[in-house]
Amino acid sequence: MAPYEAFYGRKYRSPICWNEISERKILDPTVVPWINEAYEKAKLIRQQIQTPQSRQKSYADNWKKDLEFAVGDQVFLKITPLKASLITGTGKKLQPRFIGPYKILQRVENVASKLELPPSLSRIHNIFHVSMLKKYHPDPSHVLQPKNIDIDKALTYAEKPVKLLDRKVKELRNK
Repeated sequence: MAPYEAFYGRKYRSPICWNEISERKILDPTVVPWINEAYEKAKLIRQQIQTPQSRQKSYADNWKKDLEFAVGDQVFLKITPLKASLITGTGKKLQPRFIGPYKILQRVENVASKLELPPSLSRIHNIFHVSMLKKYHPDPSHVLQPKNIDIDKALTYAEKPVKLLDRKVKELRNK
């Protein structure tokens, strides 16, 4: 007996071989004793197929998390690698996976949230699925204090190195 037939209790209907759908005639088990054996084997096969299915489901459920964000929470926004260079202005290397944090303005049903995006991201629609969001846990070390920069009339400034981190003397071809 095929696994499909054992599990679903009917033959597989493919476009190549369409079987007639009709009511089954139940025969008297005393007349045909192998019918009960076939039903018992089908039940056993269904149970054996269901065991690994439930095990696999439990493994898959461990990875799934029900994400819920409240209005006012801070979240990071996941960006695809192709869009990262457009948003952050960096090259292909060193592209961030998440940008933000951004504040949630409104929940749209259970699976989407409306974010408060800066004007630089005005081209992007501001409603995102929860799978694209990651909760931001505030940490005072994340806040960077900008230094005062002296800007001249031409709106330029001079960059000054703070300190040398490393120095290396390189020998070329045994010279």
